[in-house]
Amino acid sequence: MNGLGGLNKSPNGVVIGLCQLQLPVVVTPDDLARQTARVVELVGKARRNTAGMDLIVFPEYALHGLSMDTNPDIMCTMDGPEVAAFKAACAMHQIWGCFSIMEFNPDGNPFNTGLIIDDTGELRLYYRKMHPWVPVEPWEPGDIGIPVIDGPKGAKLALIICHDGMFPEMARECAYKGAEIMIRTAGYTAPIRDSWRFTNQSNAFCNLMATANVCMCGSDGTFDSMGEAMIVNFDGAVIAHGTSGRVDEIIVAELRPDLIREARVHWGVENNIYQFGHRAYVAVKGGAQDCPYTYMQDLMAGKYRLPWEDEVKVTDGTSCGFAAPTRVFGESIRKAAE
Repeated sequence: MNGLGGLNKSPNGVVIGLCQLQLPVVVTPDDLARQTARVVELVGKARRNTAGMDLIVFPEYALHGLSMDTNPDIMCTMDGPEVAAFKAACAMHQIWGCFSIMEFNPDGNPFNTGLIIDDTGELRLYYRKMHPWVPVEPWEPGDIGIPVIDGPKGAKLALIICHDGMFPEMARECAYKGAEIMIRTAGYTAPIRDSWRFTNQSNAFCNLMATANVCMCGSDGTFDSMGEAMIVNFDGAVIAHGTSGRVDEIIVAELRPDLIREARVHWGVENNIYQFGHRAYVAVKGGAQDCPYTYMQDLMAGKYRLPWEDEVKVTDGTSCGFAAPTRVFGESIRKAAE
């Protein structure tokens, strides 16, 4: 069920639109201003497209394209004109919006930042990408965790970005913190098409959580992004899928957070988000609640190490033209605390 693309809205439904935005070329501040205006125009299109739409989602790199340019002149700030324009558009059209910016960082490389703004123009979610797509992306690693908010109709929303979704731990963290709908924005190109599809489905099914996922679309003359908007229900079934590759198309479906809540409470078989922490509860009261996973224990102890660690060839961004880093993660925080 997808409510025929939101045309038949349930009283309990949340209608989400995923905009397969044309991949831009942004080199100068004027380019950035034009692209910001284009995104604002498409917020208006979303409202006109579906009167009952609750949330319009734009892909990662919606403002900056895929150049990986870290030029400070085209980086954004939270109090800058780009974010202000997004807030004004959401308030004007009375719609929630999910946006992407590359955010200036005075202490290192820029952050790849995602924002959710409500229908009054208030910032409700601020997220920094945890897993930049190495070795291709130069962004600072996210350092604020994964926030979960009350979105439209009280639906619990989380946002992750692109490569984040290839780590099952990211989706599990979203669900563990209560997310009923996980948004995944991306700039992926065609070689990732198959893994994009099955991870969007597995992230949903393994956590009894709907996922709403969208990439940039079209060509910038160098790269070809794939669109591939997907809305996946909590049972892993795809209920809307943008397969045409048509730029600026908005793929729409209705999700039912109330049914997600019902499944999480009443499912026995395959209630994996619960059963993960209650292993074999048929045999032992409450299930085993230990942590038998070596990689988790090692990560917590700061000694995560693969059996083939010494053989890994690509361990920095030099293969993609970036200088080898010298800073250690968290260094600026530790210095500020001294």
